[in-house]
Amino acid sequence: MKFAFLLYEAEDAWAGLSEAERREVIGEHMAYVEALARAGAMVAGEPLSPSHTARTLKAGRVEDGPYADTKEQLGGFYVIEADTMDAALDWARRCPAAQYGTIEVRPVPDYGG
Repeated sequence: MKFAFLLYEAEDAWAGLSEAERREVIGEHMAYVEALARAGAMVAGEPLSPSHTARTLKAGRVEDGPYADTKEQLGGFYVIEADTMDAALDWARRCPAAQYGTIEVRPVPDYGG
């Protein structure tokens, strides 16, 4: 079964990191991806550009920025394979983003396509 991890974080926290600290965080995510891949759980994952680069389509109109004006913004995602929600939550706990942000874990339905 597939699960999506939606990674939310305070964008100003990333902006406040030094280049060395950013490289460290990226390295932690790369190690996490390697662990997922070794376990056969990795499906997909990507960071996202800052929310100010986003556009939202709402009722047919394009608006600047994200729909929600909150402190934490969607900063990236992973899609993994796991047998159960509990197994997915175990992987989410190991994600580096769990140390500094919020991870929303959702099952990805399989509609047979």
